[in-house]
Amino acid sequence: MSSEFKLENRLCFRLYAASREVIKQLRPFLEALDLTYTQYLVMVVLWEGGTCSVKQLGQRLYLDSGTLTPVIKNLEKKELLRRFRSAEDERVVMTEITDSGKALQRRANEMTADMQACMALDKSEKAALGDLLNKLLPQ
Repeated sequence: MSSEFKLENRLCFRLYAASREVIKQLRPFLEALDLTYTQYLVMVVLWEGGTCSVKQLGQRLYLDSGTLTPVIKNLEKKELLRRFRSAEDERVVMTEITDSGKALQRRANEMTADMQACMALDKSEKAALGDLLNKLLPQ
């Protein structure tokens, strides 16, 4: 068998395995915040902007509504965000960070350096990897 067909040489596998490993390394930090990885990503988007439509969240996170809706409902139960209908278009469901969500951001920010240290890459390697990964994402 040609080496290019071996599992460890397949880029799709290495991306999958690396993603799982990074999430595993982040788990203790996420548990301290009482968030899953996907919930954390939703909160990062809301920490950036405060308010966002569910459709925009899905686009930013590359998630479909079937995956995103339960995540949002759980964050709403935790009182980290609230959902409401857009005043301009009632078909649009909006999400907005709550005061509790903002307080959680302060805790998450305190952990950021430790979370970044989970990856055995220096600053320039992280930037280069980020640039390469962005090439794989739809624009």
